[in-house]
Amino acid sequence: MYKIVFTFLLLMVLQPAFAQMPRNIDPRNRENREVKSPGDTSSKRDNLGFEQRDDAKDSITISFRYLDSIRSVQLDTSINDFYKYFSEPAAAQYLGNNGAAAYSLIFAPFVKPGWDAGFHAFDLYRFTLENSRFFKTTKPFTQMGYQLASGKEQMIKILHTQNPRPNLNFGFEYRLISAPGFFVTQNTNHNNYRLFSNYQGKRKRYAAYFMLLGNTVKNSENGGIKNDSLLTDKDFSRRFTIPVNLGGDAAIQPNPFKSSVSTGNIYKEFTFFLRQSYDIGKKDSIAVNDSTTEYLFYPKLRFQHTFTYNTYSYQFKDIVADSALYQRWYDTTLRRNTDSLIVTDRWKVVTNDFSLVQFPDTKNAAQFVSAGARLENMTGTFAGGNKTYYNIVLHGEYRNKTRNRLWDIQAKGDFYLAGFNNADYSVYATLSRYLNKKLGDVRVSFNNVNRSPSYIYDVNSSFNFGNAGDYKKENITSIKASADNPFISLAVANYLLTNYVYFTGYYKTAQYGKLINLIQASASKKIRLSKRWSWYADITLQQVDGAAPVKVPFIFTRNRLAYEGVLFKNLNLSTGLEFRYYTPYKAYNYSPLMGQFMPQDTMTIKNRPDISGFLHFRIKKFTAYLRAENINAVDFSNGFTFTKNNFAAPHYVYPGFVFRFGILWNFVN
Repeated sequence: MYKIVFTFLLLMVLQPAFAQMPRNIDPRNRENREVKSPGDTSSKRDNLGFEQRDDAKDSITISFRYLDSIRSVQLDTSINDFYKYFSEPAAAQYLGNNGAAAYSLIFAPFVKPGWDAGFHAFDLYRFTLENSRFFKTTKPFTQMGYQLASGKEQMIKILHTQNPRPNLNFGFEYRLISAPGFFVTQNTNHNNYRLFSNYQGKRKRYAAYFMLLGNTVKNSENGGIKNDSLLTDKDFSRRFTIPVNLGGDAAIQPNPFKSSVSTGNIYKEFTFFLRQSYDIGKKDSIAVNDSTTEYLFYPKLRFQHTFTYNTYSYQFKDIVADSALYQRWYDTTLRRNTDSLIVTDRWKVVTNDFSLVQFPDTKNAAQFVSAGARLENMTGTFAGGNKTYYNIVLHGEYRNKTRNRLWDIQAKGDFYLAGFNNADYSVYATLSRYLNKKLGDVRVSFNNVNRSPSYIYDVNSSFNFGNAGDYKKENITSIKASADNPFISLAVANYLLTNYVYFTGYYKTAQYGKLINLIQASASKKIRLSKRWSWYADITLQQVDGAAPVKVPFIFTRNRLAYEGVLFKNLNLSTGLEFRYYTPYKAYNYSPLMGQFMPQDTMTIKNRPDISGFLHFRIKKFTAYLRAENINAVDFSNGFTFTKNNFAAPHYVYPGFVFRFGILWNFVN
């Protein structure tokens, strides 16, 4: 695999390098022997020189589409929202360190039916097929980003894509997150890569989508600090001296190049994806000139095959495990007072999907009906041996985005006909309507999912420490409505959850027998205060029964007060203050070994508002951002320090003041 990646990267580097080489000049060609302007009497011939760059040559048309999407999207070059560049969204509650376990403060249930391993605490940092982009570009395009923050935190992002031919695109994407952290045994080191390509035949009958995708998550776990009162002790102003629960108490210095994990999680995922299709329909052509013909094709029936091969490895290890702590948290007896503990689940999943797609309207490819079947073969490797399963799935979809672009209708469903997840299903329907420029779009959607509990709850999983595992299927219903217009964006949602399965403690699991009803409403608006000053306001209200095992803050809000505009013709500027706040609530606790968040009723998180100052600017294709984060941690009780830390979870603490600097540079080759 590393040889394949290296070869691909080498080709990406050599291609633009050869493109810059001077052409060989044929001495037999009189026009190439000497080039002179009128009146030029110099005798210099074939000289190499420097040429002033023409910005017009950097113009590019680039767009992308997500898999199974009919919408073409342009790259977002706005600079007013830092979280478009960061690895975590604004509503993420993460355990104090970039790359640490996280969940969203705005509730969204997991609604995937069928097989699921059950490890989702690091989903924010994964490359997936669903968030992968397939590009089309008129020129080779490269985007490079680098971020540096306090505590030697780093993030590197690289994207390259090109169309060597109009009907062929390929490229790669890479991201590195390295964050040593501010507390002992808190370092994270994540690597993600994507190699992608899409091709369409000259006569537009055949099409193919290809992707190699990989994620490596390395996350050291410290189990939180041992005593919260140490945060206010001036002798522990250096946070690396505060004792933690896991990984030892040695006050080691952070090292951004240390990627090994002695206590924590190591998750690895690999995906090979290939989709091929062939269309039958009506062909046409347009003669561009005497030598060039543009072929057109209007599909009526499509034969589509998708092959996917996935491998997953989920491991927790502690090479200096404290037997007393594991006995107390996990009811597990180790052989010695200090021993090693390794727990691993591994999976291989092979999927073959065959679909037929029919297009009723010859001139509208956004209207279609599809039906197909999928065969899934899963092999799991656990401490107790291997298990082999299969699923046979039927699926269908109807889609109609009308040619006048006013209506967009979608209805789709999956039904697990036989196999390990027999009788799982998913039904989804949405209807949207564009009204006018003033009223914008309105949208309503319905989703009902009946799913087997994730495999981590099964008795065969290595991570099941004596739980029953014979839980009923979960049922999740969501009803949503939204309105998006230039004045305001509004959304409401109602979630109904039945037979909800969850962790009640560090290793114990349970199923909630009552109905969970969660209501959610949100609004987002840009308020222009003056010609240059703007206020971006986002607010979400959530309400759920306090006895339910789902925990959310009643109010979550994020506000940005920004001075922005274009200065000196080329300087696009956005600078100001950002506030993030959520009302006190009983935030989830975290089980390091299981990699799971769990509800708790003993500690209410009451944080100060998160306050950050920011300066973002773009000059042509160069973007930079500077941020002063966690200003709210300022403390005058022991001088001028930033030691009033907010809490992410019981005994998990956010860092104090953090300075962050990052750049993003676009290149058109």
